[in-house]
Amino acid sequence: MRHLQDYEDDCLIPLITEGDRAAFEEVYHRYHVPLFQNILRLTKDSSVAEDLVQDCFISFWQKRDRIRTGKSLAGWLFVISYHHSVNWLKRRQVDAKARQNLSLSVVDTDPLPDYDHQMELLEQAIQLLSPQKRRVFELCKLRGRTYQETAREMNISGHTVKEYLSGAMQVVREYAVSHPEYKMLLPLAWVLFS
Repeated sequence: MRHLQDYEDDCLIPLITEGDRAAFEEVYHRYHVPLFQNILRLTKDSSVAEDLVQDCFISFWQKRDRIRTGKSLAGWLFVISYHHSVNWLKRRQVDAKARQNLSLSVVDTDPLPDYDHQMELLEQAIQLLSPQKRRVFELCKLRGRTYQETAREMNISGHTVKEYLSGAMQVVREYAVSHPEYKMLLPLAWVLFS
């Protein structure tokens, strides 16, 4: 019997692209809480956040053939959740303005056109981090772990986690600012660091 909770994300990706529902459920189990938290930061509405998390995983399943091994699964899900949240906010704004007889257009809901560029920049920035800072960043920001959980897992102090994360965030911010051609990473960084 397979114990998918022991599999790294990279090992789950091929299973998911082949339609393995158990692997998909494992990814859902790992990431639904961090996605909910990120969406909630933007929408400020827990019922909307719950709905958008479900939408994100539906998109994930429908577009599973586009996921490439070697890319960050957490990052891919995060980008999807960010785009779903922004589109929900824009639709809400459009609805409010439509009531005032104004019309605005909603952006395309497919997050994939910008995904590769966003993820490339985010991954490049993360690669600049030391191994310890990179691990803290991934655990706290991409997996939604608390400082205490991260400290226990890495066998370091909570204060060290906080220091590593602060340094990591600074590096990623500076990298994003130094690459203005990837304007979409700045809002992503804002959500990651809030």
